Amino acid sequence: MKLTTVLGTAAATTATALVGSIASRDVDSRWYRKLRTPRFQPPASVFPVVWTTLYADIAATSAVAIDELTDRGDLDGRRSYITALIANLALNGSWSWVFFKGHRPVSATVVSALLTASSADLARRTAEAHPVAGAVLVPYPVWTSFATVLSGRIAQLNR
Repeated sequence: MKLTTVLGTAAATTATALVGSIASRDVDSRWYRKLRTPRFQPPASVFPVVWTTLYADIAATSAVAIDELTDRGDLDGRRSYITALIANLALNGSWSWVFFKGHRPVSATVVSALLTASSADLARRTAEAHPVAGAVLVPYPVWTSFATVLSGRIAQLNR
């Protein structure tokens, strides 16, 4: 991996994590404490561990894919990949704002479903550029699928 690519993807994922964490501070809000949540919701301590791991995964695998596309001379593929990555991170960072700040579980479920589709697409694109990196990114769409189910159930329980 080229250092500049790693630094770029690490900066992008770190910025996304920071944007999301600002909104997630409201996890201790009165609104959130009053929500009914499903039994399958993991303990709060699980979320920062999972997301930190996934952000590192996204940064590393995206750097590998971008470098591979660059080395192949596939500049259109590189540009398309970076656009998909930016869209994915925008969806990722927006979920916390819609859910925690906006208090909109139904809308957050829609954002989460879009994020899941985007994450699956990103894993596919990564696998096309570098199959091993693509396989390493698979936990991301798996987790966002779970997050969509969780968001949907919270929305349903709190109508």
